[in-house]
Order: sequence, then C-alpha cells, then structure tokens
Amino acid sequence: MTMIGSFCLFLGLFVLVGLSSSLKSRKTKQDYYVASSSVHPGLVGLSAVATNNSGYMFIGVIGYTYVTGLASIWLMTGWILGDLMASFLVHGKLRQATEDTGEASYAGLLSHWSGVRFHAWQKLAALISLLFLMAYTGAQLVAGSKALMVLFHWPAWAGAVMGAVMVALYCVAGGIRASIWTDAAQSVVMICAMGLLLFVGTQSLGGLDAAIAQMRQIDGFMDWYPRDMIVPGVAGGLLFVMGWLFAGLSVIGQPHVMVRFMTLNETSKIMQARAWYYLWFTAFYCMATGVGMLSRIYLATPDSFDAELALPMMAQELFPPVLVGLVLAGIFAATMSTADSLVLSCSAAITHDLLPHNIEDTRLLKLTTVVITALALGWALLNQQSVFNLVVMSWSGLASSFAPLLLIWCLGGRPNQAVAMFMTLTGLTVALTWRWLGWHAAIYEGMPGILAGLFVYGCYRLARLPVARSAVNTNA
Repeated sequence: MTMIGSFCLFLGLFVLVGLSSSLKSRKTKQDYYVASSSVHPGLVGLSAVATNNSGYMFIGVIGYTYVTGLASIWLMTGWILGDLMASFLVHGKLRQATEDTGEASYAGLLSHWSGVRFHAWQKLAALISLLFLMAYTGAQLVAGSKALMVLFHWPAWAGAVMGAVMVALYCVAGGIRASIWTDAAQSVVMICAMGLLLFVGTQSLGGLDAAIAQMRQIDGFMDWYPRDMIVPGVAGGLLFVMGWLFAGLSVIGQPHVMVRFMTLNETSKIMQARAWYYLWFTAFYCMATGVGMLSRIYLATPDSFDAELALPMMAQELFPPVLVGLVLAGIFAATMSTADSLVLSCSAAITHDLLPHNIEDTRLLKLTTVVITALALGWALLNQQSVFNLVVMSWSGLASSFAPLLLIWCLGGRPNQAVAMFMTLTGLTVALTWRWLGWHAAIYEGMPGILAGLFVYGCYRLARLPVARSAVNTNA
C-alpha cells in the first residue's frame, strides 16, 4: 500500500469514528457543547490530554526538542507538574459546578459560579476566548498542513482546507462527542506509533548508548539548560523551569480542555479520569521528547528545513509507507479534533455568552461553528508564525485571563464582578506586555500574567479588611 493510500484509509477510519457519535446525539445545546455530562472517565482523560497536546505535541514540541536538545525535558517536567497541581484543586470542583449551574460553556460556568451571574464579565470572557481560540484553531490547521506538505508535497493550503472540512463534518455530526471519540481513537494509535518510532530509531543507531554518544557530539545539545537564557546559570534555569510549571498550571484557563471535564458522567469519577489523563500524558510526552532528540541525529542539518517537520520526516526515514500513512493520519486527526474543540468553544462563546438570548436550536449552533471554521481557515492561510509560538501565545493569553479567577473560585474566594473583570484584564495585559518586551525568552509570560491577576484579588481582600473589622465592631 502506498503512503497516500494508507493515509487516506486510516484518516477515513478516524473520521468514521467521529461521525458515528451522531448516533448518540440528543439534539440539545447541552449535548452539543458538553455531551450532556455523560462521558466515561477513560474517554474524558484521553480526550483531555489529546486536546491539551495535539499539533503542539506532534509538531511544536518535537520541533522545539530538535532545536533545544536535552534542556527541553524541563518544559515537559514543569508542564506536567503544573498541570497535576492544578487538577487536584480544580477538576472535581469544576465538574460539580457544571452540575450545579447547568451551564454549557466555560465562560458561562465561571460567570455563574457564585450563584450570581456576572453578565459583563461573561461577555468580556467570550470576546477574549474568540480572539485566542481562533488563533489557536489556525495553529492546528497549520500543523496538519505542514505534515502533509513535507510528505506528499501538497501545497500549504491543501492540508488546511482538508482539515477545515473535517472540522465542519465533526461539528455537524456530533459536536463535542465527535471530538472526544476521535481523540480517544487517535490517542491509542499515536502512543503505539510513537513508541515504535522511538524503539526503531534507537535500535537503528546501535542502541541507547550509541544514540546518546552521537547526541553528545552536537555542541550544546546535551546541556541541562538552554544557552540562550537571559538570566545565566542556576538562577536562570530555575526561572526557566518555574515558567513552564506555570505553563502546565495554565491548562485550567483553556476552555477547550476544561470542557472535557465538564462532560464527565459523574463527579465522583474524577480520579479515574485523572489517572487516564496523567498516565497517557507522561508516557507520550517522554516518548515525544525522545523522538525529538533522535530526530536531530537522523536530520542533522537544522538550517536546511523547518524543525517543526521533524516527526513526519523521521517517520518517513524509518517506517514503511503503510506505517508512515498511519502516523500522519493520527497526527492529522489529532490536530483536527482539537481544532473542532476550539471551534466549538468559539461557537459557545457566541451562542451562549455573547448574544442577548441563548440559542437552543442545534441547526443554528452547527451553522455558527461552520462559519467560525471558515474564519479560522482564513487565519491559517494568512498565518506567518510557527505552530509553537502561536500556541504558546494563545495558551498564555487564555490562562492569564481565566486561571486567576478560577483558582480564586476553587479556593473559596468571592470577588465581585468589577474585581473579576479587573483580574482578567490585568492578567491579560501583563502577559501580552511581557511577550511584547521579549521577556518570554527568560520566563513564560503566563507566569507573571496569572500572578498579576491573583495580586489584584489580594489587593481587593486587603482593602476590605478595615470594612470587615468595622462591621464586626459595630455588631459587637
């Protein structure tokens, strides 16, 4: 079987998995956006981690590892630890709040968390979500088209258009459930393919020791910290790791990821979903990092090609055509199911958060998602940034906007609407300014963004202390 034939066959199977989800559709807005909170914890875990990574992992992280070398392990370590810390604090409470409020969108849930809806904050959150999720969607379409471009020599626009069609099909078929089912299918395929690629790549070099010896010959490749850190030495290394710890923590600010936990069938099963999530996440991230390092040996001319194409090019180097087609279909399905999740979150922001009257007709919901898909396709075709940079910028913007408020809600805080809006705008402004100044090369911009939002709430609490004491004295 040819590589293109294998790719089309396996991609078709992934699409069928997504489309078959329509058989369980209840044709309601709640079902379209959060699958009526009826999804098995295994599917929730696999889908959440696949959505978390997708094109970022397959294209961005492997390309980053190819360029950076061993120091990229701190990105992995910080990200997973930060994500894990956030999950114990947030995931269970988020699922319970979904049940209590009956909300169908992430912004709607946060705005209604305290029992009093923050209408103005909800609309602000919807606008921010639309901006960054659209950029994120464009990055997913770019990631898929890059892989097809390098292996099939298709024009850059072809993969993006094909991906947009797939996203539209998912949206029309089953909404979030279609995305979750496809995520789970490609997760199983890709962890097997990545493990096989790591094994074959290592053995072809003569084993692990021989591979490490060749990596040591590359100047700076086996250094523990990146050489381009603004702050040198151990202090710079600690800041680098701490920044990526906040990148992992930032997952709680991502509507398209957190909505997965809103779909869980029972709050009591959050530990099962977490176990699926972190076992897969850790195993796959380790494999992806290993493949990224091996790719530097197999593709030893970093100035002659786009580093974000390292995975498909290495698969072509080591695998027979049928397996290359399978890997490519898995990558493409992953990026498109994530793009579908992003589009659905954009659609929810419009139909549930922005418009004065919530739309309940699923035909209008699907039409909205198709229009958003077309806009995201235009963004992808005009995009000039790398997948890695575009994803990190969107990730930090969403995290700085929403993570501080969600953390405060989960810790029992009770900000009013004005404080919530100031927290969101301050966090976002700090993150964007940090990136504009170029300081993100030293510290991930989501870290100062999240801390700035929390600082605003801290100031609010301090300002209220005299009022609270006065009230106590008066009552006494």
